[in-house]
Amino acid sequence: MRLVKQAIDRDGSGTITLFPEDPEDMWFTYNLIRPSDLLRASALRRITTESATGSTSSTRVHINLLIRVEKLDFDTQSSQLHVSGRIVEETKYTKVGQWHTLDLELNRNLTLEKKDGWDSVARNLVKEACDPAKQADVWAVIMQEGLAHLAVLTGQRTVLRQKVEATVPKKRGTGKQGDHDKALERFFQTTLDTLLRHIDLSANLPILLASPGFVAQAFLKFILETATRTGNKPLIGQKGNFVVVHAASGYLHSLNEVLQSAEVLAKLKDTKYARETKLIDTFMNLLYKDDGRAAYGPREVEQAVEKGAVGRGGGILLISDSLFRAQDVATRRRWVGLVDRVRETEGGEVRILSGTHESGRQLEGLGGIAAMLTFPLEYLDEEDGVEDENALPNGDTNEEKT
Repeated sequence: MRLVKQAIDRDGSGTITLFPEDPEDMWFTYNLIRPSDLLRASALRRITTESATGSTSSTRVHINLLIRVEKLDFDTQSSQLHVSGRIVEETKYTKVGQWHTLDLELNRNLTLEKKDGWDSVARNLVKEACDPAKQADVWAVIMQEGLAHLAVLTGQRTVLRQKVEATVPKKRGTGKQGDHDKALERFFQTTLDTLLRHIDLSANLPILLASPGFVAQAFLKFILETATRTGNKPLIGQKGNFVVVHAASGYLHSLNEVLQSAEVLAKLKDTKYARETKLIDTFMNLLYKDDGRAAYGPREVEQAVEKGAVGRGGGILLISDSLFRAQDVATRRRWVGLVDRVRETEGGEVRILSGTHESGRQLEGLGGIAAMLTFPLEYLDEEDGVEDENALPNGDTNEEKT
């Protein structure tokens, strides 16, 4: 993503113009745009005209439209983003109030104005999206005989880049061994050609090869032999980046299991995925110890922040990006305010996790928010005077005594 222009006042009002350059940028854009925002982008609109004789003709024209966002539709596989809303600025071909859907495209400017101003979370998202260092963390090939899924893990999500399918006959029967081996070699060649079309070898990233049995190991052997035979030095240079691990199947859902293995996590120790996974693991260990240094759920975490337990000295707030996509303005302000307090007032650390990564999905199961505390807090609700709903004035309850 390229930042073309930024005109933000101190009160957070103003516009930002962005230039999306790759499919991942559409994911950032989807997380950035909210209903009621103003969005300006180029559009292709069908215009019907009538001649003096009464005949009509229909043509498509390129125009620049400004709409008030009402609905977003994001296709995670194709990274296509469609934003719908009412036109708020009249043009030669359109009137105010007409409905239009903007199909946001790569390499075309878009200008966004936030209805309630640019808060800290939105600004940080733009900063991260426009960071030149932002890139893929890991490439993965999840495969079995005749089937391969090529995926890339970025700082935000796991993206399926290509699916490869081929017919590989079984080894059973006389004379079938040769047919099987030739078909498997053709499958490996197609998979390698597909991988090389997508991957940037100069980025020097880890490449996971995962499969049931020995398919991934055989594919790695094929890759290195092919690179040596063809003199492909950049591919030969990737030898140390390949990691072969076991997977239950060649389907993409097996990637979650692969990414939990100690071998893979060690290889990916410097990636954002591994750092987030380690944070969730650390939190779950604290929760298991039950020593009062782990809090989860909206109410409990807010109480911990209020008591100053998520601050300097190791306090970490973990919050799901889904909470910031709330359409209710008050709800979004609630979480932005919490993030600002931890960062700016308490001096703690904040990590916003993506719900498309396994770590983010685990956090979603905890209510979308959790915190590691600098000092133990026990029985938060009781300390704040929350009474048992069955409590009687004398301190007894309505429960039967035995």
